[in-house]
Amino acid sequence: MTKAEIIIEVSKKESIPVYAARTIVDLFFEAMKEALEKGERIEIRGFGSFAVRHYNAYKGRNPKTGQIVDVPPKKVPFFKVGKELKALVNRE
Repeated sequence: MTKAEIIIEVSKKESIPVYAARTIVDLFFEAMKEALEKGERIEIRGFGSFAVRHYNAYKGRNPKTGQIVDVPPKKVPFFKVGKELKALVNRE
């Protein structure tokens, strides 16, 4: 499902114009991005949680040349699925 499809679904389910649904969806995603940028955790009960994982610098290897390279420290967004969503997806 794409962002455009989410906007259409919100518009249909809430009987609101598409432009209003687009604003709501954009605000929701923008709030999530801002929270993650600040390093905050986002928890949506029944769905899952988003957090930022911190990785230290380490020595890596270029697979093409075999040369050892320094990999700088980094932060990566991480999603952990909630129990209810996991059960729903695994239900057959």
